[in-house]
Amino acid sequence: MRRLAKTTWSLLGLLAPVLLAGAAIASEAAGAGEHGISPAKITDFIWRSVNFVVFAGILIFLAIKFRAKDFFNKRAQDIAETLSDLEAKKAEVSQALKEAEARLAQVAAEREKIIQQFLAEGELEKAKILEKAEQVAARIQEMAVLTIEQETRKAARDLKQEVVDKATQMAEELLRKKVTSADQQALVEEYLKKAVPAH
Repeated sequence: MRRLAKTTWSLLGLLAPVLLAGAAIASEAAGAGEHGISPAKITDFIWRSVNFVVFAGILIFLAIKFRAKDFFNKRAQDIAETLSDLEAKKAEVSQALKEAEARLAQVAAEREKIIQQFLAEGELEKAKILEKAEQVAARIQEMAVLTIEQETRKAARDLKQEVVDKATQMAEELLRKKVTSADQQALVEEYLKKAVPAH
């Protein structure tokens, strides 16, 4: 449309010098009198030029109008197509958004499932560790009881041996104090009698 308007102004620009030239010729002819073109012919030429310009203007106007109509129709059609494309893209984006939301929900569900699985595995590991710890504690307790029993038996043996040693020592001391050499002689003889049978 801008191109048509530019063309119209260009045409008018070309016709304006023609009209001015016609006016100049008419004024010279009026001054020249008989030797030039008559004023009636010049006036006729000017009116014909004006008619031509008006007719050309109308033709250009109609051309612009119909071209403008085509232009606006085309523009309306382009806008309608653009709106249709935008609606299609909006539908695509809406569908993609729904799919993304569905995937996001699925990811959230999978994440929750994985968390629950890790928690369950953690509880299972905890139970295994506690069971192993209880077994180790029971084993340590058994070993402690066994060690205590062994130490108790050893202490009892040591105490018994100490009591026997002390009793023997006390008996020896008591015998040394109470038994005289005559008693020793009598014990030796009695032992010999028992040990060596009489002939």
